[in-house]
Amino acid sequence: MYRIDRNDNAITPLQSRKFSDLGFQERRHLQEWIAKHPSCLGEDLLILQKEFAGFSDTQERLDLLALDKEGRLVIIENKLDDTGRDVTWQAMKYASYCAGLKTENIRSIFHDYLRRQGHKGDAAELIAEFLGVDDLSDIALNKGFTQRIILIAANFRKEVTSTVLWLANFGLQVHCFKVTPWSYGDELFLNVDQIIPTPDAQEFVIGLADKARDEAKAVSAEVVRHSMRHEYWVQYLEVLNRKTRLYANLSPSTGSWIGAGLNRMLINSVALQGKSRVELYINRGNREANKAVYDLLYPEKDAIEAEIGAELDWDRKDDKETCRIMYQIPGDVSDRSSWPLMIETMSDALVRLEKAMVPRLNRIGERLRTERGGKE
Repeated sequence: MYRIDRNDNAITPLQSRKFSDLGFQERRHLQEWIAKHPSCLGEDLLILQKEFAGFSDTQERLDLLALDKEGRLVIIENKLDDTGRDVTWQAMKYASYCAGLKTENIRSIFHDYLRRQGHKGDAAELIAEFLGVDDLSDIALNKGFTQRIILIAANFRKEVTSTVLWLANFGLQVHCFKVTPWSYGDELFLNVDQIIPTPDAQEFVIGLADKARDEAKAVSAEVVRHSMRHEYWVQYLEVLNRKTRLYANLSPSTGSWIGAGLNRMLINSVALQGKSRVELYINRGNREANKAVYDLLYPEKDAIEAEIGAELDWDRKDDKETCRIMYQIPGDVSDRSSWPLMIETMSDALVRLEKAMVPRLNRIGERLRTERGGKE
């Protein structure tokens, strides 16, 4: 940092100092400076209490408790020349203690602070004025897990900054401010610099954290889905293998479908959320061959459906390479209570589909081989 000298059109370096060398103390000085001018932290904050100790069964005290413009509690922890190793853990404890504070608790805390400061204003009215609402009853303070943390120190250890960056991935908002005293002659200056996240990158960092959190939730949900589907297919195969040997060599899957090959086609069982089916999936490697099989089956549509005892969904997929003939079944694989009926219905449907399709597919396969001179 430099001092600008207009007269000489020059700059003179200021001297970086340590709080301890200057005789400044954490509570007596740094805490008071921030309490009197919380805007030095780059936003409007309402200081609710200093040395807040309203925690059950503990004698711990947080340095400053504040409220931001969104009605969220802000836990402010001050250190002088070094954060120490445990400041993040300490602040997180305080945030957890404050998570249960309700609007009336916060009003009462602020009322006590005002009286200690000799301020005669009404706590509820001052909070409402700060938030820009007509009455405190119009808004709920400290909703959910929205508590924020601000750490202030002259030096941040790597274990602290690493932890803060990692916590951001879980939606915990922790801001780090580096404070540095400077001197020029007998004059003293204080620089307050937000280092995590930097102001310019704050929205980007929060966006990345939201994305990482959403991805983590998606992975967790996928693991649950895979486990559930595997369990479903275990039970399904136990029932189905007593009725037919079509799937005898299959193992339970974690996917949404399992199937057996027949004449280079698949007879599938598909279990989804909200709908399920058994199907003949026609995919012999090229569009022309797939459409040829479908076109040989379709004239027998009425006879096939009569044998199965249900209408099928015939989907030639003219704009796609493959074709599909489906027997739709009600059922939701995510609803365990529906599994017994779903498994029984699906296994019966697969047996009927197999009996109706296999002889026809064998004849079609032989016909196509003959037309191609014995080549597939």
